[in-house]
Amino acid sequence: MTKLPSRLLAAAASLGIGLALVYGTAGVAAETAMRAPQPIVTAPATANSETAIFAGGCFWGVQGVFQHVKGVKSAVSGFTGGGGDTAHYDRVSDGNTGHAESVRVVFDPHVVSYADLLRIYFSVVADPTQLNAQGPDVGTQYRSALFPTSDAQRKVAAVYLDQLRKANLWKKPIVTRIERAQPFYPAEAYHQDYLTLHPDSGYIRYNDLPKLAALKQLYPQFWRDKPVLVNARG
Repeated sequence: MTKLPSRLLAAAASLGIGLALVYGTAGVAAETAMRAPQPIVTAPATANSETAIFAGGCFWGVQGVFQHVKGVKSAVSGFTGGGGDTAHYDRVSDGNTGHAESVRVVFDPHVVSYADLLRIYFSVVADPTQLNAQGPDVGTQYRSALFPTSDAQRKVAAVYLDQLRKANLWKKPIVTRIERAQPFYPAEAYHQDYLTLHPDSGYIRYNDLPKLAALKQLYPQFWRDKPVLVNARG
């Protein structure tokens, strides 16, 4: 993730420049949040738990949003798309490992379906028109991509992407990719629950907290106040 030096932020403040201008965005969700259409195809719930993997820019915000969705049992930040030997933040940040920063979501399909999660993803998590980038972050590791873990999920995702393209909700073409299922590697511990633990971070405030606000406003039926955390505290 793009983290600006504190001295640069201090200088900007002394000149009266807002953090939103310094970061170049007031948050992806602030500009692109919308109520995406109800998916026309869903998959029947055949178990009490399913797993889905989403990539949509910095995993701090992706994880933070899904942790506040009812029916989500866990949301873990990590890497998908490359090998296990390069599944480390410092290497993935080079942008040449094939990995995308991603989040593995385990959910109860009786409460929130994969189609529901896709709707939330395209509404507030990621801007599907940004190629290999999200907000201030640029590189293939920040691409928007779906990694279906079953044939049923792949079908639902493909139909929904086609539905969104035909709806012409965005002025630019949708570039979100459906990629083949690949191993997921959890990220380092300090990346887990980052949004919850660092709500005053300039990056979180201007890029990710607007996503939470959009989720709560657009989908109150799926909003829950208390997030499901990786490092749950008593």
